Amino acid sequence: MSERVVSADWLADRLDEVRVVDVRDAWEFDALGHVPGAVNVPFDSFRADAHAAESGTGEGQGMLPGANVFAQLMGEAGITSEDDVVAYDDHHGVFAARLLVTAELYGHPPERLHLLDGDFSAWQLAHETTDETPDPEPAAYETGEPASSPLVDMAAVAAAVDSEAVIVDTREDWEYGEAHIPGAVRLDWRELVDDESRGLKPRAEMEAILDERGITRDSRVVLYCNTARRISHTYVVLRHLGYEDLAFYEGSLTEWEGAGREVERG
Repeated sequence: MSERVVSADWLADRLDEVRVVDVRDAWEFDALGHVPGAVNVPFDSFRADAHAAESGTGEGQGMLPGANVFAQLMGEAGITSEDDVVAYDDHHGVFAARLLVTAELYGHPPERLHLLDGDFSAWQLAHETTDETPDPEPAAYETGEPASSPLVDMAAVAAAVDSEAVIVDTREDWEYGEAHIPGAVRLDWRELVDDESRGLKPRAEMEAILDERGITRDSRVVLYCNTARRISHTYVVLRHLGYEDLAFYEGSLTEWEGAGREVERG
């Protein structure tokens, strides 16, 4: 299974072969129904600020939670690092993508990580939901260094400013106007999403948008936002489209500005 973004029908055909993770709030999971067999790992449970004292990584809101914290969450959900995982939310996939990228950065094989296209809405429209509470058997989730990590630090991003790399700001237009990394091009992550279906736009349409911004497959692409949530979605989508040379700036603009680095405005 190598598909990075999968349809509700794809998931329905493989429910017995994958582990499904719902990252919505617990009350939504319980009260509004969920995909049969799904386990609930709410987004707030794998944010660094939810475990700052435990992980020691809570300097920036929304950053990585720490390997031990993440391993415990996934293990309690009955997931191993060798499982095929499909994640979904109800926000066009941005929170689910954050879970998937977090797993990848902690060594989960990326070919085993999948985003449900169209979020929970796509499943609701075509398939039955359940309100049964799952009781997963705890598992051993092993974390480690990925074979090829996309993570880059602030120094690497600073070097990219004066290189041939394309630095991509995935925030909204007004945020970009207030401050952005010098030379960055703007690509609001939602531009690749269809508001009606809540899933990705057709491939040709996405590729046209990316080409118009100069975000091409033969370029080194450096992604940032504020706290690495929005770039998680763009990262998954670009991988889905076949982009290979991607850099994921986890610290994003929060770290960049906090260090007093130069920004451009307008």
